[in-house]
Amino acid sequence: MAKRIPSREKPIDHYVRRENAERRVGVDAQCECGEARPQALIPGSTPVMCIECDRKRKGRTVEDQHHFAGRANDPTTIPIPANDHVADLSERQKDWPRQTLENPHGDPLLRAAACIRGIRDTVYYLLDKAVFWIAFMLETLSDVLVEKYGPTWWVGTPLAQFAVARKGE
Repeated sequence: MAKRIPSREKPIDHYVRRENAERRVGVDAQCECGEARPQALIPGSTPVMCIECDRKRKGRTVEDQHHFAGRANDPTTIPIPANDHVADLSERQKDWPRQTLENPHGDPLLRAAACIRGIRDTVYYLLDKAVFWIAFMLETLSDVLVEKYGPTWWVGTPLAQFAVARKGE
């Protein structure tokens, strides 16, 4: 069994950071665009506003350049929506070991570790944003087809080849 990548902090620290951000912006605060992650909301803004909406209002870009391996480890950046940058990817980096993220002496092993952690975090992010919605769409389509054609709607179609084989069938 693979070992879990160790965090620099206790698992509860992520939730403590979220609770602290929620206290700064208000419980159940939400931008008019629907953004509700407290890390992406601007404390003290009236009405409540997220980073991206504030930037749009000011005519600025809504993308950030994310240092996937941490600024101290690699200059490579990837464009990420600002709300996701602050509320997701940068938040994940806060759970890395401090020595790896800050790498004060330029240790090449820590740099390599940061690259691996950064790629892992970025792949998880991309899976959530660009791929996982497809599962929900397929499940919804299945519900529609079951309602319209019955619980074995695929029988007699080219999709039957992908059905789960059952004993006795």
